[in-house]
Amino acid sequence: MSKQAAEHHKQAAEHLEQAAKQHLEAAKQHVEGAVEKAAHHAQLAHAHQVQAIEHARNAAKEHLKAHSKK
Repeated sequence: MSKQAAEHHKQAAEHLEQAAKQHLEAAKQHVEGAVEKAAHHAQLAHAHQVQAIEHARNAAKEHLKAHSKK
């Protein structure tokens, strides 16, 4: 695996971890009745998920590029 592909995988995982934390915080805020704060954390979670998808897509591209050279 190329160094770039590995880095994309790592960054995707980190974004997914952050998304999970934001989802948990959104749930906590929602239970406490802080709906606006909950929505804010949900939006942050979504942004992290989008970034994770982009890194996963870039990792796949790196894999394909590496295998097409062989």
